[in-house]
Amino acid sequence: MLIHLPIVILASLHPIAVGNAVPQFDIARECREEGDTKEMQQRCTDDEVQARKQLEAEWMQFSPRAIIQCNGETNIDGTPSYVELQTCLEMERDVRIEREADTPQ
Repeated sequence: MLIHLPIVILASLHPIAVGNAVPQFDIARECREEGDTKEMQQRCTDDEVQARKQLEAEWMQFSPRAIIQCNGETNIDGTPSYVELQTCLEMERDVRIEREADTPQ
């Protein structure tokens, strides 16, 4: 039964276009759900804006496969986050670079 779980999850996701631009997320919605106080919401907003700017600067260095995978994981709960997307993409990139460095030439 658990074998079908990844198929169910993937089938429930909306189609994700891989393009040359960082996806648009609703920062205000994400941060309303993250913090109870105005200060927490402002900190969340600042973090999200900074993560988006960093993603825009680095977007082309991420593989299309990593973008699809991380965007899907980030959107799974309906409240996507640039911080979460950035973390996922950076981890994917770092693993890829490490594997390439370990591959004998």
